[in-house]
Amino acid sequence: MDDLSLLSGHAVLRGVADVSAHREAHRRRRLVQIIAGLGLIATVLYWRLLAGIPFTFGWPDIHLSSEMQQLLPGVALIIVLGAVLVVPLLSAGKSPHVMYRPSEIPITLDDVVGLGVVKEEVVKTLNLFLAFRTFRDRMGGNPRRAILFEGPPGTGKTYMAKAMAREAGVPFLYVSASSFQSMYYGQTNRKIRSFFRKLRTIARREGGAIGFIEEIDAIAASRSGVRSRSTEGVSGPSSSDSSGIERSTMSEGISGVVNELLVQMQSFDEPTIGSRMRGAVIDLVNRMLPEMKQFKKRPPVSSNILVIGATNRAADLDPALLRPGRFDRSISFDLPSRSGRREIIDYYLQRKAHVPELDREDRRDQLAAITLGYSPVMIEHLFDEALVWALRSNRESMDWTDVHQAKMTEEIGLKQPVEYTDEDRRTIATHESGHAVVAYLVGVGRKLEVLSIVKRKDALGLLAHSDTEERFTRTRTELIAAIQISFGGMTAEELFFGEAGTGPGGDLASATKIAAQMVGSFGMAGTLVSFDAIEPGPVSMGIVGKVLGNDDARRAVERILDRAKGDVRGLLDANRDLVEALRDELLRFDELVGDEILSVLHKAEDARERGNK
Repeated sequence: MDDLSLLSGHAVLRGVADVSAHREAHRRRRLVQIIAGLGLIATVLYWRLLAGIPFTFGWPDIHLSSEMQQLLPGVALIIVLGAVLVVPLLSAGKSPHVMYRPSEIPITLDDVVGLGVVKEEVVKTLNLFLAFRTFRDRMGGNPRRAILFEGPPGTGKTYMAKAMAREAGVPFLYVSASSFQSMYYGQTNRKIRSFFRKLRTIARREGGAIGFIEEIDAIAASRSGVRSRSTEGVSGPSSSDSSGIERSTMSEGISGVVNELLVQMQSFDEPTIGSRMRGAVIDLVNRMLPEMKQFKKRPPVSSNILVIGATNRAADLDPALLRPGRFDRSISFDLPSRSGRREIIDYYLQRKAHVPELDREDRRDQLAAITLGYSPVMIEHLFDEALVWALRSNRESMDWTDVHQAKMTEEIGLKQPVEYTDEDRRTIATHESGHAVVAYLVGVGRKLEVLSIVKRKDALGLLAHSDTEERFTRTRTELIAAIQISFGGMTAEELFFGEAGTGPGGDLASATKIAAQMVGSFGMAGTLVSFDAIEPGPVSMGIVGKVLGNDDARRAVERILDRAKGDVRGLLDANRDLVEALRDELLRFDELVGDEILSVLHKAEDARERGNK
């Protein structure tokens, strides 16, 4: 490479980097070897033809005596039994990888969407891999040997690794870490050595190779159950002893396996068999030569290998594997942001049958909003399920209703045909209407999505609402509003029926959790003491247990909940007409979606204004 600025570009160096030059040189060398071999064979054949020596094809004429013929079945049986015993032992240490050629991988970097900065970092890493010789010889740098992809399942780690191999044009060796494990002692290490040996062989032949180890934490967990911990600046009871050693509850890894991984991560410059044989000959000759006239051996050439490890439990990995020279670059695959989800939605909708309504910008923006917390795989699965709902209605394309039904089914469950009594049905409709009215009145910046009295799993009814804009922090006012929304159902039942039933159980749990976080974590209840600072003991409690276990904190939680419930009671008492309007509409249609909820509320407000006039 002549232009080093290309290494920091945003495009992959296809066809102009060192890997391509190495592959071309190796191809020409291979052609020369084939031509030389065929030429030697042709020379021998022509010599025999000119010398008049006949050359015939076929099996050699072998005559066996009758005694040898009687021994043949026994010899054949011994050979078969030997193969049955030996072959499994030999194959037990074989690398369990599956190799894919670039042409076998249908994924390119253009198919990787919604990752933003992660994709840019991957392209830069890939360019260093492709221009390894330039980076090493001209700039004096050491190319990256291994990178770690960490993040929740379904965020695109394997997808990205395959795209990298396709873009680089090198073989891709995929292996699951659990497939290295063997019931025979020592065979796990043999499989690891075989995998890296295969990587080196292919890299020397192809100019580079990418090895991908899925769920690497299965063989790379921490080797020790004891870890040191500094206690400086920490007061109060401690679970550590006087030596500063804390007993860890993490599961122990297999030391030998982790050690083997560490060794193999440093073996990329291991000489080939041919190099070792040449070195042995040179050593033999040098024994007979004076020191000044001895031959020099060429240093081994490092193989251009990029090992990618993927895990969703990076904290469990042995620290030695994350040090420089090993998996020293960690790339985090987080759940996509709203703009990232919009890119993913655009990508998948191009490939799935849908009605023109889903091509509208507002619909796609709405899809990006309601899929908060979805991974790319979950978004694709959502559309697949929507297509299933369309197929059930004898349609070939999904519409907005199908997407909505698929989302509700995946998150909450299928609709269950339960025959409510008239009393239960009216109570549930009043309960959910109370939630919706409070969310409408105090939920600033929130969008009402679904209001339903259809049973799904354990929920007799539900109100689904979300932020109109993606938020990462909450104010005290917003948390109080969330608590008030939780009390909307219980308070509505008390206003219209005199008492509440068993339905608000889940609402109370949600409200208590938020209030406990306000008191013990966020400093929003008159104290700045954080209960999260309490180090866990033998029986670890969450923030709710820590807060409720303290008398003063428990009273603070109760004050927040009582005040919120009192505010909700006054709010719903002044807006009974809105609750009644939603309740009656729910009793008619069982389920209201999006604008249908707002339409009912707006009509009720208009009727109130006309009545006041």
